[in-house]
Amino acid sequence: MLRSLLRSALVLAAVCCLTYSESVITCEDRMQRLSCDQGVVSVLTVAYGRTDRQTCSEGRPQGQLDNTACSQGGALETLANRCNGRRICEVDKTIFSDPCPGTYKYIQTTYTCLPANHVVGCEMSEVELSCDAGQTIALIGAFYGRADRTTCIYDRPEVQFNKITCFTPTANRVVAERCNGKNRCSVYALDSVFQDPCPTTIKYMELAYTCEYPL
Repeated sequence: MLRSLLRSALVLAAVCCLTYSESVITCEDRMQRLSCDQGVVSVLTVAYGRTDRQTCSEGRPQGQLDNTACSQGGALETLANRCNGRRICEVDKTIFSDPCPGTYKYIQTTYTCLPANHVVGCEMSEVELSCDAGQTIALIGAFYGRADRTTCIYDRPEVQFNKITCFTPTANRVVAERCNGKNRCSVYALDSVFQDPCPTTIKYMELAYTCEYPL
C-alpha cells in the first residue's frame, strides 16, 4: 500500500511540473466542455451548486440566488468518473443530483491535461494496453458508453448512436483492477465486462494510461 501511495505521489509531482490547470464555470442550463489539445483530462476540483450571488446571475430573480450554501457532495467523483482519461468531455447538470431545488446553480471545475497513452475500442472489440520492459500500467481513466455521434458508428443505424449521455460509472474501477501494475493487459469492450448503461445504443471504450517503473 505504501509503495503504491509513494508511486502515485511521485507521478503527480512529475506531472505538476509539466502541466497547468484550467478553471471552467458553466451555468446549469448549458453544457460544460473540458478538452485537451495534448494529453487527457484529469479533473482536480468540482463544485456543483451556488456559493455566491454573482456567478451565473444575469437575468435571474433574486430568489434563485439567495442560497449560497448549496453544494452537491461527491461532485468530484462523479465528474472524474465521467471525464478522466478523455481528450474531450462534455457534461451537463444531469450527471449530478440537485442539492438545492429552486436555486439556479453552476458547475465550477478545475482540470489539467496529463500526458498519456490513449486508446479507443468499439463495442465487442479488444484493446491491449502495454508498456516497455520493466514498466507497469497505471490507469488514468476509463470510459465505456457513448458521449458523441461520431465514434464507432460505421455501418450502424442512427438510432444506435443518438443517445450521448450514456456511460458506466464503474469503468475506472473495472479496468484498474484488471490492468494496474501489469506490463501488458487486454480489455474487452463488452457489456459483460462493464455492465450495459444503455441497451439500445452502440457503445465504445476509451482508455488512458501511463507506464511507470515500479518503486
